[in-house]
Amino acid sequence: MGVHADAAPTRARIVVGLGTIYVVWGSTFAAVAIAVRDLPPLLAMGIRHVTAGAVLLAWSLPRSGGPRMLGRRELLAGFVFGGALFLAGHGGLAWAQQTVPSGLAALLIASIPLWMVLLDRLLFGKRLHRAAYLGLMSGFAGIALLVDPFGAKDVDRVAAVVIVASALAWAAGSLYSRGAPLPRQPFVAAGLAALCGGVLLLGAASVGGEWADARFTADALGAVAYLVVVGTLVGFVTYVWLLQHAPTSLVSTYAYANPVIAVFIGWAFLGESVGWSTLGAGALVIASVALIVATGGKELERGRGLRRRRVREAET
Repeated sequence: MGVHADAAPTRARIVVGLGTIYVVWGSTFAAVAIAVRDLPPLLAMGIRHVTAGAVLLAWSLPRSGGPRMLGRRELLAGFVFGGALFLAGHGGLAWAQQTVPSGLAALLIASIPLWMVLLDRLLFGKRLHRAAYLGLMSGFAGIALLVDPFGAKDVDRVAAVVIVASALAWAAGSLYSRGAPLPRQPFVAAGLAALCGGVLLLGAASVGGEWADARFTADALGAVAYLVVVGTLVGFVTYVWLLQHAPTSLVSTYAYANPVIAVFIGWAFLGESVGWSTLGAGALVIASVALIVATGGKELERGRGLRRRRVREAET
């Protein structure tokens, strides 16, 4: 009886946690769209991540075995990791969302698992199941339809390509973090990466003269505050908790739940139109991601990737 009594609340918390990251991270695309109406994109994301990173570090460092100085290698890794995820990833996404609807942006960002699997195969030699190859082919076909290279739809194709590149940068940064000399505590590592990425974003915004174009309206500041508090602090803390208490395959379902939520929010609250061709291409991407996630937990013997090949050649 005692075991079942303890298990039920845990399952309930897992369901609540999943629902939280589904809705919270799905809603951030609309928040970014609102923020960049009045704030330049790099400046808006810089304020977001500097604030969130500082809060995370202030909260997590005292709980990581006592206050300590972060080493040079950790700081350098934080700038590389934060630069990939937040300068290239979120910065590029925010820039593109000045012209690309939030729902379409979310569908394109959903390609992150596809890029991660492809890079893991090419660089580290991780063998894939046949179903994963099918998922890659259909997923990138869906991305091509969303980007619309032949101009059949009214899509800012340059901005759409930037979003795809942002997804690639996020995937590359995530793979880099696996072996990077980041702090071992996940919240410290996340806070460091966010702070470093935010500093890079603010630096780029200053070089680009974005401060002169900024309009600190109530809508923009409210959207940035939402991204800091709800998008990063609530969403990320929930995500880390889920990784510790739920199967990774279950937690990974956010990758194809978020775009659905984002498309609905963009349509319902921002008045974004969604055509059948976009829905069809988006469904193809989401189904491909679901296939990748479903086969991702099945380990196969590693093959020969570019990085593994260089290591072997150096050893010989």
